[in-house]
Amino acid sequence: MSATEEPQKLYAAREPVFPKRVKGRFRNLKWVIMIVTLGIYYLTPWIRWDRGPSLPDQAVLLDLANRRFFFFWIEIWPHEFYFVAGLLIMAGLGLFLFTSALGRVWCGYTCPQTVWTDLFFTVERWIEGDRNARLRLWKQDWNFKKFRLRVVKYIVWLLIAVATGGAWVFYFADAPTLLVDLVTLQAPYVAYTTIGVLTATTFVFGGFMREQVCIYMCPWPRIQAAMMDEQTITVAYRDWRGEPRGKHRKGQENTELGDCIDCMACVNVCPVGIDIRDGQQLECITCALCIDACDDIMAKIGKPRGLVDYMALTDETNERAGKDKISVWKHIFRLRTIIYTVLWSAIGIGLTVLLFIRSDIDMTVAAVRNPQYVTLSDGSIRNTYDVRIRNMTHQTSDFRVSLGEGAPFILELEGSDDETVEVPIDSTLLQRVYVIAPAGTEAAATERTDFRLWIEDLSTNTRSFEDTTFFGRETE
Repeated sequence: MSATEEPQKLYAAREPVFPKRVKGRFRNLKWVIMIVTLGIYYLTPWIRWDRGPSLPDQAVLLDLANRRFFFFWIEIWPHEFYFVAGLLIMAGLGLFLFTSALGRVWCGYTCPQTVWTDLFFTVERWIEGDRNARLRLWKQDWNFKKFRLRVVKYIVWLLIAVATGGAWVFYFADAPTLLVDLVTLQAPYVAYTTIGVLTATTFVFGGFMREQVCIYMCPWPRIQAAMMDEQTITVAYRDWRGEPRGKHRKGQENTELGDCIDCMACVNVCPVGIDIRDGQQLECITCALCIDACDDIMAKIGKPRGLVDYMALTDETNERAGKDKISVWKHIFRLRTIIYTVLWSAIGIGLTVLLFIRSDIDMTVAAVRNPQYVTLSDGSIRNTYDVRIRNMTHQTSDFRVSLGEGAPFILELEGSDDETVEVPIDSTLLQRVYVIAPAGTEAAATERTDFRLWIEDLSTNTRSFEDTTFFGRETE
């Protein structure tokens, strides 16, 4: 590098993006998805669901205090975390499936960053005007009007951000009760902290960072290529049809120019400020707003739609060769997407089956091995076990604890004269159990004896068991 050359900068200051309002089928689809997703997020904690006495009546609740997850009629306990793991795997496979078939369709339509940024854009457009008005406001010097519009916009953004943070904490406690506690300043400190953090991140990410979150912070653009191939449908520009660009005069045919009139409509509506005509780019979230903008222009100049469109790389080869366009469904249903769909469906079916066949009672047995065994005064050998009985029914029940048939032991329950204990509704009871091998028996003189411990719900006759081991005093 010569002395007169300046070193290349590794950082470029952000150029603000002011996307123009556009109408069309993809914009309408984004409106619908935005309304539905925001409605689900904000309203779900307020849906009531009657589960009977002593149980929360909130339809969706992450009850961390009691380590329980309620989802309408489904109740997930801590030992059933495999349901959550299965859902996370399904979410990952679903993301792989949609990316393989339709590119970054998640990013363009349902990603929270996209949805809230779109909402903030709508507020900004409503207060400051469309693209040209916002550009003028950005460039002009500060005056009362500019100050007033900015303050109003920031206040609305802040209200949305507070509602976003507030809605999140309602998923972890009874929403009406927590709302009263928040207003009366009696809510837990962690609730205010969570709302504050989420309010700040929503305000900053949706209002100021916007496309920078997608470009610099999100890892998805950098790994999506591993799930895409030449059959993946994504937003692209038909340069063989649009080039060379040039202005078309109304009523005049110009065979030397392509269909693109270089109106910049596709660029002006892009929420990340790129030009789709430059080819595939990491910044593109495939929201398809450029398709709506271009289709509108094509309709006005009497050209067929689709200059910017959803298409696969193989479509370019076929169309340049004059062949017919391949059906969208042939792009979507291919080996890779079929494999993803089969795996996704198999996990979903497996979780559904497990959900319906799971028992309403359950137990875990933990042997107390300090000491490993106790020798009683009559020579008997006693082992101690902590049995955790889970009553996942909606009624208080008596449970009988018993040994497997033919077990050479005597069973005793701490704090109970017989072999039954009462377990409250929808709760867990930790019961200490003593298993005794009488003196002179083979089990008392054997180092290890496997046996089975049973519990039975006396109200429903439902049974559950767990195998464990008895340790005796081995004789030489």
